[in-house]
Amino acid sequence: MGKRIVIALGGNALGNNLPEQMIAVKQTSKAIADLIEEGHEVIIAHGNGPQVGMIQNAMTELTRSDPQKYIPCPLSVCVAMSQGYIGYDLQNGLREELLDRGIDKGVATVLTQVEVDPADPAFSNPTKPIGAFMTKEEADKLVAERDYNVIEDAGRGYRRVVASPRPQSIIEIDSIRDMVEAGLVVVACGGGGIPVYKTEGHHLKGAAAVIDKDFASCVLAKQVEADTLIILTAVEKVAINFGKPNEQWLDELTPEQARKYMSEGHFAPGSMLPKVQAAVEFAESAPGRSALITLLEKAKDGVAGKTGTAIHQ
Repeated sequence: MGKRIVIALGGNALGNNLPEQMIAVKQTSKAIADLIEEGHEVIIAHGNGPQVGMIQNAMTELTRSDPQKYIPCPLSVCVAMSQGYIGYDLQNGLREELLDRGIDKGVATVLTQVEVDPADPAFSNPTKPIGAFMTKEEADKLVAERDYNVIEDAGRGYRRVVASPRPQSIIEIDSIRDMVEAGLVVVACGGGGIPVYKTEGHHLKGAAAVIDKDFASCVLAKQVEADTLIILTAVEKVAINFGKPNEQWLDELTPEQARKYMSEGHFAPGSMLPKVQAAVEFAESAPGRSALITLLEKAKDGVAGKTGTAIHQ
């Protein structure tokens, strides 16, 4: 009996630029097709760190070249752009791989908005650097004219920082569910989703923020009632005492064990910590649900229980 699986692809699955992405997507598509071939329903989410940075930098340079003609592009729009072109490569790569295997299954990308809470404390303490490095004069101008938050970044110049709020719900979830039920492979919540919040009436306003793709994938997995959330990363298993002589790789974790290790500082913020947090949240969300953290190329073996770190109650 196949499972309904949400896969959260990390940046290493997509490359750092367009040529790298086209190569990386071929390998990524093989790993995903392995799961589909096994009879599983698959929904794909992905990061967009290098890609949205590239778009943001290009837009910044355009604005610098002629500030009278070109106005800054909102971050939410940059996230939408990245969803579009990453989804374009993913759906084509996966469609080709499936057809090569004799599997006639549609693949579609949903431009996905994710609701955040404008009262989230992250908006009062933006910490996520984005965009190009600036001089102090350029940074001061943006602070004065656009009320940006900026930081000095390790002696390399100044950068804008934005909030990273927790995702609350997925706006297009009904469309995503319908497509999954119709047998499509769906790519959604790219880059954590386009962050939006509700204003007067039914209007959704884009937020100057970035959403962690692992937390967004957890919300997606819960809302499509998935059986398993697979968070793919650069290591085969989660470790405690990582990089130390007493390093220990973990085959399984209960939520209680994971919380203990998190409180002891075993998982790095911005790296393994959000992955473990998202995995625990999903595993506890309903009976029978589990999460898996492993390498892209080990996803099939991980679902079969042969490798990776499984998180379940």
